Amino acid sequence: MSLAIRAAVKADSALVFALVSELADYEKLSGEVDATPEAIAAALFGRESRLFCDIAEWDGEPAGFAVWFLNFSTFRGRHGIYLEDLFVRPAYRGKGIGKALMARLAKRCVDEGWARFEWTVLDWNKPSIDFYRAIGATVMDEWRICRLSGKALASFAGEGAR
Repeated sequence: MSLAIRAAVKADSALVFALVSELADYEKLSGEVDATPEAIAAALFGRESRLFCDIAEWDGEPAGFAVWFLNFSTFRGRHGIYLEDLFVRPAYRGKGIGKALMARLAKRCVDEGWARFEWTVLDWNKPSIDFYRAIGATVMDEWRICRLSGKALASFAGEGAR
């Protein structure tokens, strides 16, 4: 059995969308997905794209993916990687694919001189939390994610302009 990881290409747009949908199912967030294969293609392969995707293949079959972008630390004065999504299809779990995807991104950070590699994890996802701790990650319980979206985003945007 062999693992290959490669950068996604435009022809992978439907595959990436399928993996996003499978991830949403796993996270019990399918109702949150309003992306389309076309929107994914535009985000990943548009003229000024700032979003990246690595595809993991096991014996030539798509097994998982990592979607990421650059962030920036003002404290460190350098970019880093923010991992938006990491997903390995259930049939391929336990083969080191998730670890290999993450190691590839960690190596990219080191090679580029970037400051850090960050991501979030749902608090109920104990297998992932345990995995992240096992690779040396710090789970930063003192930080909370804040989000404006949908009606709240539109409402606040309107208030801020007044």
